[in-house]
Amino acid sequence: MDIKYGFRRGEPVAQPNTANRGSDVWREDFLVIDGLQITNWDRAALEELRTGGVSGVNATCAVWEGPTEALRNIGDWYQLARKHSDLVTLASTVGDIVAAKAEGRIAVLLGFQNTSPFADDYTLVEVFHRLGVRIAQLTYNIQNVVGGACYDPEDSGLTRFGRNIVAEMNRVGMLVDLSHVGNRTCRDAIDASATPVAITHANPTWFFDTARNKPADVIKALVDRGGILGCCLYPNVLGGARVTREQFCEMVVRLVDEIGIEHVAIGSDCARNWDDDYVGWLRNGRWQPPSGDGDKPTWPSWPSWFTGPEDFPTLTEGLFDAGLNDDDVARVLGGNWLNLFETVFEGSA
Repeated sequence: MDIKYGFRRGEPVAQPNTANRGSDVWREDFLVIDGLQITNWDRAALEELRTGGVSGVNATCAVWEGPTEALRNIGDWYQLARKHSDLVTLASTVGDIVAAKAEGRIAVLLGFQNTSPFADDYTLVEVFHRLGVRIAQLTYNIQNVVGGACYDPEDSGLTRFGRNIVAEMNRVGMLVDLSHVGNRTCRDAIDASATPVAITHANPTWFFDTARNKPADVIKALVDRGGILGCCLYPNVLGGARVTREQFCEMVVRLVDEIGIEHVAIGSDCARNWDDDYVGWLRNGRWQPPSGDGDKPTWPSWPSWFTGPEDFPTLTEGLFDAGLNDDDVARVLGGNWLNLFETVFEGSA
């Protein structure tokens, strides 16, 4: 399947933080997929997606949670989707995403940003897959039983258990995400996976050099096996609030030139509707106590041109201004994710 949905040059495009948000700024055939958001979801947050023209999203429902807590979070999603069924549907196939778009609803793919919900039991991969989870990141910032993470001083690589997890994810049709994963473990997982994998929300280190971003050798290995890099707008991996729309979009165009249009997408990493306590939970989990220096973690400031999913239209205009054509923009905004999902969700069995 080669989906060619996207914003079209010449359509009126909303600018960020202006009164024309919510106006008719996209065509009926747009299909935009955000590779990751970690929002505290309610109807207002879902409405932000619709205002921004977002048709599908990988919604994080576990980071540090174990199996029981992850089950509870999935149950909460079932309740939310039922309560707001006019606006959202839980998706498990590409057909579900396309159908949701046709119905004017948002397709939500449940995802984990860690393999902690699997504990030390590979059979839980299939259990959570049957419950609707379609994407799982192998590690979140620190070593676990699967492998090493981006902030570990030494990356162990993919463990024996990790290889079993990757194989089981391949078999059932769950996308392997390497966004917060250590570089050695990334390379191991790419080699071990029978199907293409993704880095749903990160940028190349040549754009901003931080441990959360990916060096050239990891990106090359990713695309050589058919994977996708979701360019990320979260300030800590973007380079801060001062990064301009032009700079970000020029990065996207350079990536398109270097690795091919079919391997570039967007994963905003939007984190809407949370207080500062939650960013402390993301950083510390239960593996370390909060910092003793008295400084409470706070959310970083976002660039003025992208503060949330409502600003996808102005991002789209930036991609056109940077030189991408209609088909290229359509691929980056959603077509590439859709093609990858179709390949991976079938499973390798």
